[in-house]
Amino acid sequence: MLKNIPPILSPELLKTLCEMGHSDRIVIADGNFPCESIGKNAKVIRCDGHGVPELLDAVLTLFPLDTYVDKPVNLMQVMPGDNAKTPIWEEYKAIIAKHDPRGADTVGEIERFAFYEEAKKAYAIIATGEKAVYANIMLQKGVV
Repeated sequence: MLKNIPPILSPELLKTLCEMGHSDRIVIADGNFPCESIGKNAKVIRCDGHGVPELLDAVLTLFPLDTYVDKPVNLMQVMPGDNAKTPIWEEYKAIIAKHDPRGADTVGEIERFAFYEEAKKAYAIIATGEKAVYANIMLQKGVV
């Protein structure tokens, strides 16, 4: 056991966060995201049974967001014509504001298929059991 480490962060996830360097990206994916097929060249870490908000909060406790890009956080944009509601995004923005003084200004949106392409380049993908739609979030690591 370690002190001050959120218990939701497994040893595998802690190791991965530590290995990542400046500008590496990690995706925290909802339960519908094709983690294994998109993450063929990434580490896929299973966190089934957990939601994205609790993992996002824990990860941002240790993970600095990149200050050299305008939007170090990106969400999967809702497809045109899809009437999906994304109240979880407001929860994300509140969590981010707790850990980064730029708050919601760090958050951008990427078109769905472009998000998939960017996710293929991610260092790691965290597979969650999140049931909210369009709940995928990509973080770009900064410097400590």
